[in-house]
This record gives sequence, C-alpha cells and structure tokens, in this order.
Amino acid sequence: MTDPLWISLVKAVAVFAFTLTLVPLLVLAERRISAWMQYRVGPNRVGPFGSMQPLADLVKMLFKEELRPAGVPAFLFGAAPAIAAICSLFMMAVVPLGGTLLFGGHSTRMVVADVDVGVLAVLATSSLGVYGITLGGWASNSKYSLLGGLRSSAQMISYELTMGLSLLSVLVLVRHGDAGLFGSLSLSDIVASQATSGIWNVVKCPLGFLLFTTAAFAETNRLPFDLPEAEPELVGGYHTEYSAMKFGLFFLGEYAAMVAGSAVVVCLFLGGWHLPFVTGAEAVGVPGALLQVGVFVAKLLVFLFFFIHVRWTLPRFRYDQLMDLGWKVMLPLALVNLLVTGGLVAAGVF
Repeated sequence: MTDPLWISLVKAVAVFAFTLTLVPLLVLAERRISAWMQYRVGPNRVGPFGSMQPLADLVKMLFKEELRPAGVPAFLFGAAPAIAAICSLFMMAVVPLGGTLLFGGHSTRMVVADVDVGVLAVLATSSLGVYGITLGGWASNSKYSLLGGLRSSAQMISYELTMGLSLLSVLVLVRHGDAGLFGSLSLSDIVASQATSGIWNVVKCPLGFLLFTTAAFAETNRLPFDLPEAEPELVGGYHTEYSAMKFGLFFLGEYAAMVAGSAVVVCLFLGGWHLPFVTGAEAVGVPGALLQVGVFVAKLLVFLFFFIHVRWTLPRFRYDQLMDLGWKVMLPLALVNLLVTGGLVAAGVF
C-alpha cells in the first residue's frame, strides 16, 4: 500500500533533519574523541565544554569571504561540492530506521523510499558521489586538486568491486516470503530476514563484513584511505581551492557519507533495527517503533565511533599500498567469500 503524500513528506523531513543534526554532533564527537586519544583538551572555548563549536564553525563558513581561482568554470566549480553533499544525503532515503509502523489504522514502513532495488540505489549513489570530488579537482584549475580527484576516481573503481561482491554474499543469505525464496535487493527485506532468523549476517559472513567495512572506509575517503586529500603531498587535494560554504558542503558530504555508510553496514550485517529477544519482524505500534529506531541509532553510533577511532589510530597508506590492497588482497578475498557463502547456502547450512 502506497503511503499518502503527507506521510512521505514527514518521513523525508524527519530523516533529512536526523542526518543534518547528527553531522555537527559527529564533528564535535570526533574532536572530543581525538583529543581524548591524544591526551589533550579539545574544544573548550565556545559554549559549555566546547559544545557550540560546530555552530561557531558554521557561522564562520557562512560569513567567510569566498575565493575563486581565476580561469575556472564557475558552474562546475560550484556544482561539485553540491553533488558530493546531495549524493551522501540521498543514500539515507533508502535506509530503513525501523520495521512497519501501525498508526491510526494505517501501516507504513519506517523508510523514506521503500524501493525493491535499495541496494542498487546505495551503490549507484555512492558511485555518483565521486563525480563531485572529481569535478571539484578538475574545475579548480590546480595540479594538487586534479591529482586528488584522479586518486578518488581510481580508489572508487578499485574498492567498488570488493563492495559489490561483498553485497552479493549478503544477498544469497536473504530469505523472504512464505516460499523461502532467496535474494532481495531491498534493505528492508535484508533486515527482516535477519530478524526472522534471529542470526545477523555478520555471524554468517564475517569476512564479507570485514571486506565491506574496509571498502566503505575507502569510499568515504577516510583514514587510512584519505589519499585524495593527503595534506603532506597534495596540500588538501580536491578541496584545496575551496573556501567558505563550498568547502562546508564538502565537509558536510564527508560526514553525511560516514553516517550513510555506517547505516548501510548496520542494515546489511548488524541486523538493522533488530535486537535479539526484544524486537522482531512483525508490525508494531508507536512504542515498538521508538524501540526499533532507538536500537538502530545505538548501533549506528557505535559504528560511527569505530569510524572515528580508526581515523586517529591507523596511519595513511602509501598510494601503491592502497592499490595493492584493493586489487591483490581484497578483490580475491571477496571472490572467495562469495564462493564459500554460496556453497554453504547450496549445502543447506544457512
């Protein structure tokens, strides 16, 4: 049953507001956690315990003078950060924050766009996001920015293969419907399958979880895969020439991609909104829906903490190490993982 327009709008606004609220909190958390790991104070000037620092950064970027190098194509230079931010935010539209909500005699799934090809939407959107980085690097008319954009493109191609193969190993584990059919490209079906079986995919396919998580780090250009920025080599990479709110949009895109990537990992491998012995795949009322959303957000925050912790723990790869890891290690492992998972499913183990 299709939702009325007003329900779809409410869900879209709620998810959009949730993501945009989480991004500044994530920025503050990263500064606090990095300070804790490095035994220093961290933000402590703006607001109680530095809590207003993200707001101060936003105000600074809003009123800062915007500089644009001479000879750059103005439209592409301005469109690049917008593409990077929009693609990251769009990924959250297909992520289910809960199961089916029963309210006022109407049932609705707690996802903005409950499409049957949600997995393909995630892959397509994450791939489109690299166009923003590549266009920004090329349109900046700077050799450092261009190299950063080229690195991002090569990195995306290398790790997108591993990500896709890891996803295939999840799809063969999905059962849906009374007939016990295999495979579904809907993130809601993938979560419901884990809730029905009571076993998360990270237990069934731990290697796939490791490979997908590593590829997600590479897709978001986070350490140790931040070669497109690489300050010691490329000054700042693709956003070297950006300032004011255009730089802020790149900043927003990076952290929104962290949120979206973590949310996808939670859905694919960590059971989404499912908590063993507490939540199931059946439709629920408002209290049950709040519990499911709370479970999902708790898992999301734990994984985001892992994102931050890795950034301030591991050193950056050299570029040859990055390529070797993607093509010589992760891609063969992803093929082996898919064959082993498919064999176990065919043998009736799962």
